[in-house]
Amino acid sequence: MSTRRRRGAPLPASAAGLLRFFEEEAKGVKIRPELILILAGLLIAVTIVMNKLFP
Repeated sequence: MSTRRRRGAPLPASAAGLLRFFEEEAKGVKIRPELILILAGLLIAVTIVMNKLFP
């Protein structure tokens, strides 16, 4: 009975397949995640410095 269940069950989608599909379909500007993290860190640092200098 377990073999019958395995045959009827759909195969799980692999993460690599979904990622490849998303990359092929994505349109627009492509920005690396590292750049986003660096920019966010800089924005936080500038905000803290501005709050200290101009209370």
